[in-house]
Amino acid sequence: MIAAMWLLLLGLLTLLFDGLLERWANPNPEPAGRVAGGVREVVLQRNRYGHYVATGRINGTEVVFLLDTGASDVSVPAGLARRLGLERLAPAVYQTARGPMRAWRTRIARLELGPIALTDLPASINPHAGDEEVLLGMTALKQLEFSQRGDTLIIRQYTAPDPPVPAGGN
Repeated sequence: MIAAMWLLLLGLLTLLFDGLLERWANPNPEPAGRVAGGVREVVLQRNRYGHYVATGRINGTEVVFLLDTGASDVSVPAGLARRLGLERLAPAVYQTARGPMRAWRTRIARLELGPIALTDLPASINPHAGDEEVLLGMTALKQLEFSQRGDTLIIRQYTAPDPPVPAGGN
């Protein structure tokens, strides 16, 4: 009976700390967002390591993004790219902090972060990335406006408002 109690306590502590560690790594599992007047906005909190990490979607599948203004492309790890069904297009060489890296160009039909959506986005498939995080680089970020204050990052996408419907329903 005592052993069962200790196992239950150990299991509960594991669940508690697992959730805590996950929140430390990704404090934005469901990014807060709003849409008003042709502006789509997402507010992200910085994680305890100083990075902006958030859950989003690529082609309808949930992924974790690491915002990286130093990355020229959206960079998808090869294993994740296979699961997403991303097609390898032309080979490419990228200059990284560790030197030249071979990768594959690809295109993402739809990338979503909260209410923000980008379509037909150039990206790369990184065969050297071992983790599952997608680097959200400048091919995506240059289409958005972002501002930082303290540990908060606000990202805005400006979209054209729907045209007014003419009187008479035409």
